[in-house]
Amino acid sequence: MTASFPNSTPRHLSTTAGTALRVVKLRKAYGAMIALDELSFTVIPGEILGLLGPNGAGKTTTINMILGVLEPTAGSVQIAEIDLAKHRAQALARTNFAAVYAALPGNLTVAENLKFFGLLYGIESLRSRVNEMLDAFDLAHLRNTKCGLLSSGEQTRAALAKALLNKPQLLLLDEPTASLDPSAAQLIREKIKNLATQERCGILWTSHNMNEVETVCDRVLFLSHGKVLLEGDPRALPGAHGSATLEDLFIRVAREPLGRALLAERGPAYGRPTEHGSTGRESS
Repeated sequence: MTASFPNSTPRHLSTTAGTALRVVKLRKAYGAMIALDELSFTVIPGEILGLLGPNGAGKTTTINMILGVLEPTAGSVQIAEIDLAKHRAQALARTNFAAVYAALPGNLTVAENLKFFGLLYGIESLRSRVNEMLDAFDLAHLRNTKCGLLSSGEQTRAALAKALLNKPQLLLLDEPTASLDPSAAQLIREKIKNLATQERCGILWTSHNMNEVETVCDRVLFLSHGKVLLEGDPRALPGAHGSATLEDLFIRVAREPLGRALLAERGPAYGRPTEHGSTGRESS
C-alpha cells in the first residue's frame, strides 16, 4: 500500500483565494507523550476538509488548538491569514464551532442563547441577525423554548445557528450529525454544503461516519498518532489504496502495524505545506 494522492481541486474551489485556515508544524507534547507531531495542512475558502482518524489520533487536540483552548508546544495557526498567537481576538472573531457534545445552555431559550452569543461576538444589528438565523434553521417557532427541552435535531440546528451568527470564515464541526436521524442529518449536511459553496466558508469537519464524509467533504486527512497518514479526495482514495470503501480504508489505516508502516514510509520531509494548500504528499 503506497502513499500516493490524487491532486485534483474541485471546480468550486480556488487555490488563489487565500486560506481560511493554515496549520504549520503544529506540535503538542505532554511530557514524553506526543499528541500532535508537526501537523501541517490548510483549508481554503469554500472547502470542506474532513479530519479523520480513530479515537486518540489527535483530532480533538487539533481543534482545541485552532480554537485557542490549548496552547501548542510548537508551530502556528492562522485563521483567515491572521496569526492566532499574535492576534488572538481578531483571529477567533472569524471562526466558530459546533459539536454534538457542546450543547447550548439548556436553561436559556433558543433566542436568548443566540442573543447571548451574538453579544459576545459584538454582532451589529443583532436582533435582525438572530431572526435571520432562526428562519434559516427553522427555529422561529421554537424561539421561546428552552434549549434543554429541544430534541436532538432541534439542538443541532440551534447550535449551528449559533455557530453561523458571526458569519465565520472558518467553521469547525465535530461530529455535527452524530445524534440525528437520517432525515435530519441529510438536511444539516445540505445546509453546511450550501454554506461552503455560497458563503465561501472554509469548514473543518470531523466524523466517524464515512458515508457522510464521502458525501460532504472535498478532501480528507487521515490522522494517526498525531500525524497525517493519507490525504486526498474521499471518493478516490479507497480505490487508490486497494480498498472497496472509505470505511474499509479507515479501518486499514487505523490498525497496527499498517499505520506505523505508513508513518515510517512518509520520511523526514513528511507534512510540509505547499502553496496550493496540501501538505506535500501528492505524487503522480
